[in-house]
Amino acid sequence: MAEVNGDRFFVALLPPQAVQDEITAIKQEIWQRFGSKAVLRSPPHITLQPPFLWPLAEMSRLEQHLETLARPRPAVPVRLRGYSAFAPRVIYIDVVQTPGLMAVQAAIAAHLEKNCGIVDRVGKTRSFTPHVTVGFRDLSPAAFRRAWPEFEPRSFAAEFVAQALTLLRHDGQLWQVFSEFPLQASNPY
Repeated sequence: MAEVNGDRFFVALLPPQAVQDEITAIKQEIWQRFGSKAVLRSPPHITLQPPFLWPLAEMSRLEQHLETLARPRPAVPVRLRGYSAFAPRVIYIDVVQTPGLMAVQAAIAAHLEKNCGIVDRVGKTRSFTPHVTVGFRDLSPAAFRRAWPEFEPRSFAAEFVAQALTLLRHDGQLWQVFSEFPLQASNPY
């Protein structure tokens, strides 16, 4: 579905399918037990550049810039550890802030702002907190108060190497993978 000033996109790292499946099961549990359905509208991911509008007629320009960003960068080791929250509405799986992850996010934000005019105004006012959302903003404060005591002590651990930057597009209902931009061969932890 097209927006007046373009379609909605965002840039993320996606876990491998086995990790996505595990996280999707958690998202479904939170939806079924606590009513956060919006979290099911996107695959499990770590947002690097939050949603922005971009005209489809200029996709080749955006994709060229993302390719330029991805090509020389090493694959990104990612460690997921436990749960955290943006109280009183969001529950997420915590992502360890490694230098590689923080560097790729900063490079994307700077490059897209300078070359494409894409600015994360909220991101300029607070530090990047990498996370994988499992309970979205549609979680009511009352449901959050019931869910958080259950998830806070739970353990969750996964490690993977993100092999690509992923551009997702909103189709009017769901976020879908639009294109991927491979990073260099994986580097060791």
